[in-house]
Amino acid sequence: MKNIPIGEVLKQYGYITEAQLSEALTFQKEHSNKRLGAILIELGFVTERQMLEALALRMDLKMVDLGTYPVNTEAVAKIPKPLALKYGLIAVELHGNRLSIVMSDPLNFYAVEDIRQITQMSLEIMVDVAQNIDRAIEYYYPEIEAKVTAQWASSKADALPSETLELTEDSEGDEAPVVQVLNRLLIRGHSINASDIHIEPFEEHVSVRMRMDGVITDYVTLAKSLHLSLIARVKILSNLDIAERRLPQDGHFRVTIEGVEINARVSIIPTIYGEKAVIRFLFARAIVDDAERFGFSVGDYEKFERMLTSPHGIIYITGPTGSGKTTTLYMVLERLANKLVNISTIEDPVERNIARVNQVQVNNVAGLTFERGLRALLRQDPDVIMVGETRDSETATISVRAAITGHLVLSTLHTNDAISSIVRLRDMGIPAYLVANSLVGLVAQRLMRKVCPHCGQTYAASLAEQQALGQDGPVELKRGPGCHLCSYTGYKGRMAVHEVVVIDKTIRRMITEDAPMDDIVAYVSQNQSFTSLRDSAREAALKGITSMEEYYKVAYYAD
Repeated sequence: MKNIPIGEVLKQYGYITEAQLSEALTFQKEHSNKRLGAILIELGFVTERQMLEALALRMDLKMVDLGTYPVNTEAVAKIPKPLALKYGLIAVELHGNRLSIVMSDPLNFYAVEDIRQITQMSLEIMVDVAQNIDRAIEYYYPEIEAKVTAQWASSKADALPSETLELTEDSEGDEAPVVQVLNRLLIRGHSINASDIHIEPFEEHVSVRMRMDGVITDYVTLAKSLHLSLIARVKILSNLDIAERRLPQDGHFRVTIEGVEINARVSIIPTIYGEKAVIRFLFARAIVDDAERFGFSVGDYEKFERMLTSPHGIIYITGPTGSGKTTTLYMVLERLANKLVNISTIEDPVERNIARVNQVQVNNVAGLTFERGLRALLRQDPDVIMVGETRDSETATISVRAAITGHLVLSTLHTNDAISSIVRLRDMGIPAYLVANSLVGLVAQRLMRKVCPHCGQTYAASLAEQQALGQDGPVELKRGPGCHLCSYTGYKGRMAVHEVVVIDKTIRRMITEDAPMDDIVAYVSQNQSFTSLRDSAREAALKGITSMEEYYKVAYYAD
């Protein structure tokens, strides 16, 4: 068995021809350092999966797909990570004294024997392609390391005084359990692409949860006695006051994880059981579908591009918290910065540095508010101004007046749809004639989770789902049962859906005359090739990009 001729095996099962085998052997004579299997793949005669399928048949092994295979983390922990990386394998099942492992090179009998000696267990060998094994190692080992460290630190913390806060930068290292816990949590959050980490104290324990694709999930439970030291560590990194426990505090720190520098925003608030901390990752580059169009559909992008050519006026990006408004604005600013224009921003916080853009950070403690900063920016002769968020009537008034005095203003609002932004501005006390004369366009945005491409499955829509989608006949939809590549959520990544309204002469007149919002919506629907948020979400569901669960969320807001 140790001298299985891979070429003969592939030929026996019909994967290659005699001529292809001869060509590969001739090539190997000139490149003696390469194995025949690698040469056959390099020449394009077989794929890695085909070669493994042939070996699995010959050696009577099971071929699996780690993308959907249920993996037992207790089994994974049986093999040290350095060995898993060295041999390209991972343990997946544990039954008594038998350990099931998946490897990409079942002919590496030295690796099998080494693992058998280390684990002192009998082994069941299964095979999968190297890429899937690498992904599984990258996913599972950070989880194991974080949880093992948390358990170890919790046991250490039980011996600490409950009020201990003697934690300084000098305490980093193996002797500081709390340092290792926080480091592992940050690494784990990065590896699963979490947007934020929540450290939540309760009466008898501390819960750590992570948000992925907009949904928060439980991760690990820590000993209550570890809480004060962990919060103190977060405060030290964020340059906050470790002695202040009664008032909310905000800060940030930078961390480099796997060569990627990440800006982490920190928010700490007091609760009845102690301080809760939220660490939010601000990634320098968010992955956006159709980034060249800012995530818009072709039709909506064309309308949005026309808005950006306006020399003055105000464009609002609207939506609830976490709908990707700031990401969209940053992409727009990066595009505009390539032109010969002076761009200034007033933000809280500045989430990403942009070349050729003058960015101002709000500092309420020092007295630099949105209103004060915006007034100062207007004296700097900017062509384009970005106001991170229109929160009150004073900011809205200054923004609107800037828009009608020769500046292009970009900002965000918290509204449920595009047209309701007009009502929101009127509620802030902005006169109708100023709203009408300043507005260039309105964009409403939502983020929808995408069905995991690895485990997504099609199914026939129920009658209720057909009716919800406005379909008369049978349709196929998609959902994901969950796999390790999507953290068993059934979703991986998010997409943006939009509705775009261009403010034309007719809409300006309707705003000035205080026309009902329903009349404006009817006009836009009939005259602007308008696609609502509900319509965009419906199209994504029918294409199998997202699920009905996500569609219902958008449809709820649209009702």
